[in-house]
Amino acid sequence: MKKIRKEDIHQEVFNIYDDYVHNRIERRQFLDKLSRYAIGGLTVPSILSFIMPNYQDNIKIKPDDPRLKTEFINYESPNGGGNIRGLLSRPANNSKRLPGIIVVHENRGLNPYIEDVGRRAGLAGFISLAPDALTPLGGYPGNDDEGRELQSKRDRNEMLEDFIAAYQHLKTHPECDGKVGVVGFCFGGWISNMMAVQIPDLSAAVPFYGGQPPVEDVTKIKAPLLLHYAGLDTRVNEGWPAYEKALKEHNKEYTAYFYPEVNHGFHNDSTPRFDKAAAELAWQRTIDFFREKLS
Repeated sequence: MKKIRKEDIHQEVFNIYDDYVHNRIERRQFLDKLSRYAIGGLTVPSILSFIMPNYQDNIKIKPDDPRLKTEFINYESPNGGGNIRGLLSRPANNSKRLPGIIVVHENRGLNPYIEDVGRRAGLAGFISLAPDALTPLGGYPGNDDEGRELQSKRDRNEMLEDFIAAYQHLKTHPECDGKVGVVGFCFGGWISNMMAVQIPDLSAAVPFYGGQPPVEDVTKIKAPLLLHYAGLDTRVNEGWPAYEKALKEHNKEYTAYFYPEVNHGFHNDSTPRFDKAAAELAWQRTIDFFREKLS
């Protein structure tokens, strides 16, 4: 079978994949659309195998990394879903209280990539909590297709309440110094924006390619924002001009970066949408931002 390279894949394939993973087309439509690009030695199965997530080979920080103390915990979310499970990560052998980061998953639950991001935040010197909003439905089921299906059954505002409850839990955790920020990806980017709207004492918010809050709610934002957008992500980016206008009108503190010629999901290193240079730059900016704002 021909080994597929990223440059062999037409941009429209990534656009079709984006429609599929955001539930705008069903699987049958997805496969039908992919078949149009099964040319030149490419087959639908080979394209599908190439573009779907590969978690096993792309974990950066192993779950048993001795530099970290990592464990699954449960916390109460009275409005969103009862008892929510999450991954708590922080440096091993730490004796001082640390600033906290809530890590918010995409639209498929707490998958291995987001767990890994939580551990990366811990290794950077924070105490991080990565909740699983699918907990009331049994948790992340082990694959993203089923995870998306499960997450579509939950009300997104109830999930927002779950993440706000995670913030409250981490803020009062005995190993946290009370300063807590949030970083989220895709759906988690929207959650990050909305947490900035709804939590007056949130210390910082970093949405990655996240949907914007209603412009009338921007006045409620107190936290400084660091916003990352993918240059090719027309779906999410179309909401940016109105958001930026409102942020400026209300004198909000924000910095926005657009990463040219990269796709939505460019930070997720388990799929070919991943862009190493953009992902590493955005993550370093994120850690630097948290170190400044949570100090």
